[in-house]
Amino acid sequence: MALSFAPLCSALDAGFWHQLTRRKLELYRLDQSAKPLRGHYYNGDPSGLPTRLTLEFSAFDVNTLTPARCCPAFGSLYNTNTFQAFKSTDKKALLEQVGKEIWESIKSGRAVEDPTLLNSFILLTFADLKKYHFYYWFAFPALCFPEMVPLLQQPVSLSESFSSAQVESLQRAYDELCQEESLSAVPYFLVKYSDQTVLLAPLRKWNEFFRDQRKVTVGFCDPCTLTQYPGWPLRNLLVLIAYRWGERLESLEILCYRDRTMQGQRDSQHSLLLQVQLPDMAATTDCPKCVGWEKNQKGALGPRMVNLSECMDPKRLAEASVDLNLKLMRWRLVPTLDLERVSTARCLMLGAGTLGCNVARTLLGWGVRQITFVDNARVSYSNPVRQSLFEFEDCLDGGKMKAVAAAEKLRQIFPGVKAEGFSLSIPMPGHPVDFSVETREQARRDVEQLEELVRSHDVLFLLMDTRESRWLPTVMAASHRKLVINAALGFDTFVVMRHGLKKAKQECGEPATSTGPPTSATDPPPSATGHSHSTGPSLFSNIPGYKLGCYFCNDVVAPGDSTRDRTLDQQCTVSRPGLAMIAGALAVELMVSILQHPEGGYAVASSSDDRLNEPPTSLGLVPHQIRGFVSRFDNVLPASLAFDKCTACSAVVLDHYEKEGFQFLANVFNSSHSFLEDLTGLTLLHQETQAAEIWDLSDDESF
Repeated sequence: MALSFAPLCSALDAGFWHQLTRRKLELYRLDQSAKPLRGHYYNGDPSGLPTRLTLEFSAFDVNTLTPARCCPAFGSLYNTNTFQAFKSTDKKALLEQVGKEIWESIKSGRAVEDPTLLNSFILLTFADLKKYHFYYWFAFPALCFPEMVPLLQQPVSLSESFSSAQVESLQRAYDELCQEESLSAVPYFLVKYSDQTVLLAPLRKWNEFFRDQRKVTVGFCDPCTLTQYPGWPLRNLLVLIAYRWGERLESLEILCYRDRTMQGQRDSQHSLLLQVQLPDMAATTDCPKCVGWEKNQKGALGPRMVNLSECMDPKRLAEASVDLNLKLMRWRLVPTLDLERVSTARCLMLGAGTLGCNVARTLLGWGVRQITFVDNARVSYSNPVRQSLFEFEDCLDGGKMKAVAAAEKLRQIFPGVKAEGFSLSIPMPGHPVDFSVETREQARRDVEQLEELVRSHDVLFLLMDTRESRWLPTVMAASHRKLVINAALGFDTFVVMRHGLKKAKQECGEPATSTGPPTSATDPPPSATGHSHSTGPSLFSNIPGYKLGCYFCNDVVAPGDSTRDRTLDQQCTVSRPGLAMIAGALAVELMVSILQHPEGGYAVASSSDDRLNEPPTSLGLVPHQIRGFVSRFDNVLPASLAFDKCTACSAVVLDHYEKEGFQFLANVFNSSHSFLEDLTGLTLLHQETQAAEIWDLSDDESF
């Protein structure tokens, strides 16, 4: 009768696949080279369980501790990038390669010093991280004898051959050997026994332990629970013995050591004793045939598949899927992309209308996890077709508050986002707040809440539908040194821009500014109501971020009440339907490009002239402004200096705001636009300009 072996079965817990997912996304990416793994098997399973090699979440750390009473096994992971690569991998060549490594360790003697080399394994995988389907195929390489190994007698249990005293002595000797070897379990060992005692030794002491014995006993931790067959780890041990000592042996006794604990009692009596006769392999030079690919659930040679989509938390699946799209971008196209700087940015959306909805959806696509809306309007029946976060039901019963509804919809789209909505009115220049004590106090509370929101966020998006509603957030953001992205729409034109990011005065003094009113260098930017600013920006190059202008630097008049006496078409942002999507997307892309620059908001502004030059970031240019003309399907990238008489970001405005607080703001809200113009020097500038025009006219008449 020939000796047969019970094959190993792979046992991979869910933690292993979670770790593979994380490592695939964060470490391996497109790397398909072999990765080291550590598994273990146990020789104390109760009868009926299959022979298992287990890989847990810690399998990727080869230096981790092996669980108590378990034998370590080391292998290699080959994770393919495509299902086709998984199927087409040359499994035979892969198995032969590992078989040759085992054979070389036997010939060189390394396997005697380190018997774990006999228990190598291969794991070939493909991880479909969109569906969370994991395809895998295990191999437990085992070298084959040129002929069958005969059994000299039927296997017998230890209880039939050993007395109770011998069994107890065996257990004590094994525990002592594990302690001497500093292992949780010794996979292979040498055995000598008498009527009362059992002695054990590691494989490397074969010659001194057995000397010239012709009949010897070796033992191994046997994970098999069958009563007639030993486990798979015995196969390579027998090849090792046959090659190194086979010519000296007449017969070999094998102790299949099985060490169960049943109801608190240790029991080794079900261990097996086998008698075999090994062929002499001392003259063998070529690597023996290697087998070991695991069969699938149907009993045929083939891979297995595990579906973890149902057992994983759907929220974690959503988060992992968002991360997957972004990390795929980094793997292939932008290796230097810093996704963490984007995902951790806290974004404040001032305006939850057409622009706000589109900006928020694009932020989600970039993995941003914290988005806060501020808006005091309700969802109306005209909104859902243009504003992508609202539905018809949101318009009913007077309409939901836009900020709250938008935040709720973001959480429905992606539960991993921290989205909040604040129904808040932003006090504005030219809109008095002193009608009553109650009105003034409400305005004070609104200012305090808005300032706290500005302080607690990293990036502000100004997406409102009036020019004057952008004034207070601009002042606050400049004071708190926050990055501002501004977007405004005309009918078929738009402007997307970043505000200059002020440096602290102690860092660089006052920023360099232009000394006169801006002069037009390109078409004027459209306002959010579809009307143009009075002037366009000055065109400069190589302007650092702290010297760039804000939304109001292009104006020579202070913001006022633009809502008075407006017709229906002026009350709404009338624009081509695709315009908000274009401008909203560009606003987010501008933010991401800024965050990828080493200097962030202080980055030098890119211009249209830089389009042929080496881009400053992995994502390309970092412009000051993007002015788009849909009718011409064209964009230009002007840059302009901060205006020293700007009504929002100039030093005099910021000084009054920081020193006087709400009292200064109340004066702005309750006064006409002349208050800010007088404060910043615009009034004097107008007078000087008028005087110069009169002088030019009189000078002409002299001829």
